[in-house]
Amino acid sequence: MADFRVGAQMYTCNQHLKTPEDIKTTFEKISKIGYTCAQVSGIPQGTIEVADLATILKNNGIECAVTHVPLDLMKDTNACVDYHKALDCKYTAIGGFFPQENQYDPQLWIDFAKEYNDIVAKLAEHGLTAGYHNHSHEWIKTTNGKTPIELIHENSNDNVWFEIDVYWVTHGGGDPCQWLEKVAGRCPVLHYKDMGIDHERKQFMCEVGDGNLNWDRIIETTKKIGTEYAMVERDSGKLDPFESLEISLKNLMAYGLKP
Repeated sequence: MADFRVGAQMYTCNQHLKTPEDIKTTFEKISKIGYTCAQVSGIPQGTIEVADLATILKNNGIECAVTHVPLDLMKDTNACVDYHKALDCKYTAIGGFFPQENQYDPQLWIDFAKEYNDIVAKLAEHGLTAGYHNHSHEWIKTTNGKTPIELIHENSNDNVWFEIDVYWVTHGGGDPCQWLEKVAGRCPVLHYKDMGIDHERKQFMCEVGDGNLNWDRIIETTKKIGTEYAMVERDSGKLDPFESLEISLKNLMAYGLKP
């Protein structure tokens, strides 16, 4: 079993990434919490020059392990490669595919997977590895009985990796560990977030270790499949995002994991 590092998914702090000064302050806070790697995400395009972002990361001792970028940027191979070279980052992913119609048509998902294969292949020629991040809508059943995530997985080339989000898999009714095992060797980065439930039976996101997901099993599976980074994320919640990231890191370190 291989160890992996715990990082911060910066989308957690997206309300604190709106200006260059915000970004500088936010990464300073993340560093003080104890994180040494992060997923660059949640920064509106054009907010900061990539060279300035790289300097902020370096000054705070934070590695850019992975990014989320729009599909349009991925299609611009040279621009996407240059952006990631400036951040010294070899992994990127799209946040998902969100069709507005025909969601239950399996061919829609197959066509997307094949289009994405071509985009990823061009990036791979330059040493940039691109993946797919799931939410829960990929667990609907299409008209042929298969889920979109199954269709994407079955029609993706081997150089497409999967950034499994354990919360969203669970939200969709799937088994996160089953999916981690299914993409073993193709999941260098994944997302850790926890799920709670209230008295009205409403699910909510919470700090890792403070909800109901089976973290013993998830962590054991993560170690088995060759993952390098687990990015802590909480899209929304009751606590301040920095406090949330601090609690999640503390809880994961109690399992023997390190940032």
